[in-house]
Formats: sequence, C-alpha cells, structure tokens
Amino acid sequence: MAELAPLDLGFQGRDRVIGAYVLETEDGPALFDCGPASSIPRLKDGLADRGLALTDIRHLLLSHIHLDHAGAAGSLVREHAGLQVHVSEIGAPHLADPSRLEASARRLYGDSFDRLWGELAPVPEANLHVVRPSVLGLECFPAPGHAGHHVCYLGTDGTLYAGDAAGVRIAPHIAVVPPTPPPEFELEAWLSTLDEIGARDPQRLALIHFGVVDDPEPHLAELRGRLGEWVEVVEAGADDVAFAEHVRGELGDGADDYEHAMPFWQSYAGLKRYVEKRAAA
Repeated sequence: MAELAPLDLGFQGRDRVIGAYVLETEDGPALFDCGPASSIPRLKDGLADRGLALTDIRHLLLSHIHLDHAGAAGSLVREHAGLQVHVSEIGAPHLADPSRLEASARRLYGDSFDRLWGELAPVPEANLHVVRPSVLGLECFPAPGHAGHHVCYLGTDGTLYAGDAAGVRIAPHIAVVPPTPPPEFELEAWLSTLDEIGARDPQRLALIHFGVVDDPEPHLAELRGRLGEWVEVVEAGADDVAFAEHVRGELGDGADDYEHAMPFWQSYAGLKRYVEKRAAA
C-alpha cells in the first residue's frame, strides 16, 4: 500500500496536534476528519503537497462532530459544493444546524472560541449522508465511549480510521492516553468499543492525534488499562490539579505535546462527571 501519513493541520501553529487523512475510496478521494475551520489553510497546503486541490476530494468521512475533528465541514462544503459528508445519525442534525453545538462550545471556551476553532458553518442537508455499515467500500461501525455518536471506518487494507476511539499517541512519544471530555465519556461503552476494534484485527490505526500506529494490539491494551486507571484516580478523590500532575508524571517529557491535543482539564471534567453519575446510579 502507499505510505499512510496524516496531513498535519498545524493547529495553533503547532505540529502533531490535529491531523486528517486522505484515502482512496470506490468513489474517488476522501478525507477522514477535517479539523477546525481555523486550520483550513494548512489543510489545503497539505492537499497541495499531495497533488490535490480541495475540489478533488469527493467525500468527507467524519468520526464524530467535535470541533477538532469536524469543525471545518460546513466551511469546506460552502467552498466545494460537491463535497459529500458522511456522519452518524446523531451527528448529522448538529452539522445541518450547528447553533447548539456552537453555543455549548462558546460556553466552554469563552473568548478563545474564535481563535481556536474559527467559523462553524452549517452543512446543507443535501450534502449530508448518515453512515451505514458499509460506506464507500469501508466498514463503518459504532465506536462510543469518547462520544456516544462516534464511529470508526475500516479499510480493506486493514487500516482503522479511528478518530478518538483508539486514544491519543503523539509520535514520536509512545504513551497511549484516552481523551475523556464531558459530557459523553462512558467507560463501559469505550471498553466495548475496544472489544469491537480488537475483533476486527486491524493492521494499523490512523490516529487524528497523531499519526499511524503499526502495533495495534499493545496500543489498544495500553489504552484499555489507562482508561480504568484514570477512572480509579478520580474515584479516589483527585481534583483537577492532582489529576493533571498524575498525567504529567506518566507522560514525562511528552506532556506538553499531549496537553495541546487533549487538555488535561477537559479529560478530568469528563472523568469527574462520569464518576459522579456512576456513584449516583
């Protein structure tokens, strides 16, 4: 197969934070995830480096609708009206009308929203396609845990386009960690997703944060272990400061690279919400 490598979207001027992938489908070139609107210039530069223009891309396959993965979708369709966007049934209405998604994100990010993410434009319903078990020759399956509406795509070459379902590993660092932002993190769902991924025996994992993993089995095993460990740390009473210190201790010199891809305060907030919800139940 041709070398598989992410387009580096240079998020906020940093390398190896957010990526996107070009893949060939039975109906021409596609992107897997697209990053935020603030990174569109770097996305176009990356396509040009591969001899492609935005208008050469026929399809956009989305793992989920979080802004670091799908924020640019509406802006890209406005510029390239032929672009067809594939997303989960739950995610599709929020792309057609992103007002609730934007309001929630603005509450979270405040004055930093525009600098971080840029415009959140709607995707016309005519360009939206709810994913089915087969999408353009790739297997598509639900992959909740990070987000309830998350999906993954498995190519016939064994590449799993994983989104966030296979966690974060910022090459050249080797630690595997789970991004667990609120409000949808669910431990049990994520563990079931890892079972589903393992049953498909992927040959490689295409991570948005960041790069291609050629050793899926130990990678997924480490992710499974760290999910349980982080829940236990928060259940034991760690506050956000103590949790961040714990994570930084695990990641060592790579901590800053990881924190730009998945802010530790966000992961703590999602874990805390999950732990409190589970205790109440």
